[in-house]
Amino acid sequence: MSSIEQEFLLPHIARMTGYIPGEQPKGQKFVKLNTNENPYPPSSLVLERLKAACDGDLRLYPDAAASEVCRRLAEQFAVPAQQILVGNGSDELLNTAMRCFVGTGDRVVFPTPTYPYYAKLVELQNATAVTVDFDESFALPGDALTTAAGKLTLVANPNSPSGTLASTDELAALAAAVPGLLLIDEAYVDFSDGGCIELVETYPNLIVVRTMSKSFSLAGMRIGFCFASPEVTAAMRKVKEHYNIGSLSQVAAAAALDDVQTMHANARRVCQTRSRLSEALGELGFHVWPSAGNFVLARVPDGRAAQLYAMLRDRGVLVRYFEVPRLRDCLRISVGTEEEIDILLRELDRCIGRGRAR
Repeated sequence: MSSIEQEFLLPHIARMTGYIPGEQPKGQKFVKLNTNENPYPPSSLVLERLKAACDGDLRLYPDAAASEVCRRLAEQFAVPAQQILVGNGSDELLNTAMRCFVGTGDRVVFPTPTYPYYAKLVELQNATAVTVDFDESFALPGDALTTAAGKLTLVANPNSPSGTLASTDELAALAAAVPGLLLIDEAYVDFSDGGCIELVETYPNLIVVRTMSKSFSLAGMRIGFCFASPEVTAAMRKVKEHYNIGSLSQVAAAAALDDVQTMHANARRVCQTRSRLSEALGELGFHVWPSAGNFVLARVPDGRAAQLYAMLRDRGVLVRYFEVPRLRDCLRISVGTEEEIDILLRELDRCIGRGRAR
């Protein structure tokens, strides 16, 4: 540790390792199936309004409340605007909830393996992470999560990296049983038949977070939103950054919500390709968990996932490999276009020595 770190850095930050997001390659062209981006462009209405908004008003600060986005979300989901908060991606809302409700040493409970960023947020807050193992099927371990008695409990639904989906009834039972707040991270829910926003009216300890990065094809604009009781959203407004959503991002979000049909059409295309990908991987000998996201988790037939990841990368195909115990024999593969999946399957076939050109 350097002298600067020793003198100035908070001890719990010094102990941390930073979160490492999925690779964003520069230069070399890849078939990019590693960060769960939507392979299809956003609504043309988004692009039209963004072009029109690139004018002299960019010298002004954005609407701190993202009022037009909140108004459209309220109409779309039949939830009062005061119960909605918009964030700089759903990650900011996760961070805001953590800063608002979790203090030093408090218990934050979540099942594992799941989104790795949760653990980093707990470390940032100098809180205590309490993990509950998923079983082999990745079924929601509701009783164990309840018994762990978190100040805050986090559940990704559909879960990442498994793609598995808990039912609304299971989540309602969990919200009723946990002693603290329950945050349901629905980043991928538009690729499923799930969703539990309606539970916010029944359970005042519930926060439901979504993003426009995945299904709305707006990962580059950084827009997330959440639903909770008026008391919870009022508290989170105190903590969020004041001008957290840029003007152009607000324009993009409002336009995307004015043409939600495009999002649904793209999501249906992704789901169709997901089914084809899962079936083809099964034919190649992979174990594939049933996914409700825009990705699949596949166990490599011979277990050498790290080697297969590297071989695919050398062939211009990026997938995600996680160096954690439960996932060392697995790859997470984002659902791309039909053409991208053709390339993936062809290269997989060659890499595992099946010799069947597709």
